Amino acid sequence: MKYYLQNIDRKLSLTFLLALSLIASACGINPVTKKREFQFVSEAQEISIGTQNYSPTRQSQGGDYVLDPELTAYIQSVGNKLAAVSDRKLPYEFNLLNDSVPNAWAMPGGKIAFNRGLLYELNSEAELAAVMGHELVHAAARHGAQGMERGVLLQGAMIAVGIGAQNTDYANLIVGGAQAGAQLVNSKYGRDAESESDLYGMQYMKKAGYDPAAAVTLQETFVRLSADRKSNFIEGLFASHPPSQARVEANKETLKQIGAGGEWGKEIYAKKTAKLRATQGAYKAYDDAVKALSEKNIDKAKSLVNQAIKGEPREARFQELLGDIALTEKKPQDALKLYAKAINMQPDYFKPHIQSGIALFNMGKKTEAEPFLKRANELLPTAPGHALLGQIAEGRGQTDVALQHYQVAASSNSDIGKDAIARAVRIDLPRNPAKYIKSGIQSDSFGNLFAIVQNDTLVVLNRVQVRVIQYNANGRAIGQSQPLLINGVAPGKRNQIAIGEHITDPKAINLYKVVVENASIAE
Repeated sequence: MKYYLQNIDRKLSLTFLLALSLIASACGINPVTKKREFQFVSEAQEISIGTQNYSPTRQSQGGDYVLDPELTAYIQSVGNKLAAVSDRKLPYEFNLLNDSVPNAWAMPGGKIAFNRGLLYELNSEAELAAVMGHELVHAAARHGAQGMERGVLLQGAMIAVGIGAQNTDYANLIVGGAQAGAQLVNSKYGRDAESESDLYGMQYMKKAGYDPAAAVTLQETFVRLSADRKSNFIEGLFASHPPSQARVEANKETLKQIGAGGEWGKEIYAKKTAKLRATQGAYKAYDDAVKALSEKNIDKAKSLVNQAIKGEPREARFQELLGDIALTEKKPQDALKLYAKAINMQPDYFKPHIQSGIALFNMGKKTEAEPFLKRANELLPTAPGHALLGQIAEGRGQTDVALQHYQVAASSNSDIGKDAIARAVRIDLPRNPAKYIKSGIQSDSFGNLFAIVQNDTLVVLNRVQVRVIQYNANGRAIGQSQPLLINGVAPGKRNQIAIGEHITDPKAINLYKVVVENASIAE
């Protein structure tokens, strides 16, 4: 029986890297800026990718920390010092994120972010520069872009990202281009990339006036924390930048070559981070409240978030969490007031917008929900944002607009994504049936021919109308059947119908083609 369906890894030791660096410097060549063979992502594309994904990725990582502009400016000043001595000039940007997980990341094109939680763990400006220099080299040396060239990234697979706390888990609901950004910052760097970033990062520290010995002591601290399995580091910085004793020894070797000495900046660092450290307890209470809410312990969550508000009354995220608690208690009006307060305190963070839109939609106030959903998608596109906008558009008869929203929401590996797929199919399948239904010819052992179809959707097909076209050996159509109806095709299943034709030569099956003309969905 026959059945047819139509339709430069581098292996460089640190010693060699260091030698290469020294030789290249003597010759006026910068290894970080050297052109690599098989470079498929151009610099313009690299910068464009970083620019497009930087803002939504910051949204997905807790949003910007906005309560201490002087601290953000300080972080940026340290980054700018290192960028000024880097071997590759890019439109560098540095931002501080409102996330307690100790982490930092770099995107192609020089887009770098620090988590609030990492600043608690550092003790000097030199240590800050050590982490910042390391991330800057990841950007300058195109480590993220190389991953894209190898096909490691941008394959559309959903991954979890650390969004600041919610009872509605948006980590698995990010859609569209924001998925690419999430993959870029959550991909684990290889050993060679880490070695290169350690090496050149320490050189940048030295050139910028910092003591590169801070990179050694900091890496030693990271190794100890890794051995102790300190959970917040394991889920943060260590997930993409695994520490090791080998890296410590390599950094010591680099230190011998370039020499210790330079600024540590302990006092200035303590001064600049003093306000942040004063509110660390408030954010700890908030993080614990998030955990309590996820465990359905409402009273504990309320107590903790109110404690957090006493410690830092300016923080929008705390009001937002009270809104989440109110929604959990089925008090949407109270939730909306709290979300409005959060939006007033920080207008450019996605979550209170999307939560407001969801609450209003569920209350039947779809017109009022729409601007909140649109604004949320501007900040961070999510499956619920697009799915609900799709339903609003479909209710107005704007089927093409609805289909666009459903198709974006469908990229989420979630129940919302599956529902969006089904809704999109119901709109699009009647007008493009062949897009969703595979078709072909099958012969039995006696040479009798059957038209066969396969339902590649998640909905039950009531009937499928097909027509069989016969061709001659030159590929010219010489005949066609009457419309044939195949009744009842379950999702992922096949069905068939005899076409009343018989062949004696098995190769003759190639002269027939099945065309899907129409299909209807079972109610």
